[in-house]
Amino acid sequence: MALSANAKTTARLTTLAVGMLGFALFVMPPLYDAFCEITGLNGKTGGRYEAVPAAVDTERTVKVQFVASNNENMPWEFKPGMVEIRVHPGEAVDTVFHARNPTDREMIGQAIPSLVPFKAANYFHKTECFCFNQQSLAAGETAELGLRFIVDPDLPVGVNTITLSYTLFDVTERFAKQANNKNTDSEREG
Repeated sequence: MALSANAKTTARLTTLAVGMLGFALFVMPPLYDAFCEITGLNGKTGGRYEAVPAAVDTERTVKVQFVASNNENMPWEFKPGMVEIRVHPGEAVDTVFHARNPTDREMIGQAIPSLVPFKAANYFHKTECFCFNQQSLAAGETAELGLRFIVDPDLPVGVNTITLSYTLFDVTERFAKQANNKNTDSEREG
């Protein structure tokens, strides 16, 4: 009888663990993305922004700070060209980040942006950004990665500093797998 009770408990716990894993992998990511989009939390910045002519607020200055970091598996040197800049809301601003591939092989990187304070995410518009595309650098190659942005004139008055950070990830293997899958699909069709 004790073995039967232990077997039932083990089966229930296994079912619960599998259910929790499925929930964490398949249900939580879309919910988290929806939550972040609705609330503006996590500082996710939007995609490409189409600039429209707007009046520049020369009475106000906002400090924009830039931070660059690498994912633990990314060996590139990656840093902002400027650590901070003062801008007037409504003006288009250009800056660069610098990347260098010190390895002996070609690599592909992808930068993921984050912005704080979170409530500023809806008021920080990137019109051009290296983060929109993957960056390929040959062994030893360096690159200037461009960024053009506009701080919206409707930025809440209490926000005087915005910090934009990018984390650089190595996506070389993922890119190679995608290319191999496309080649395999083409061979099947042909």
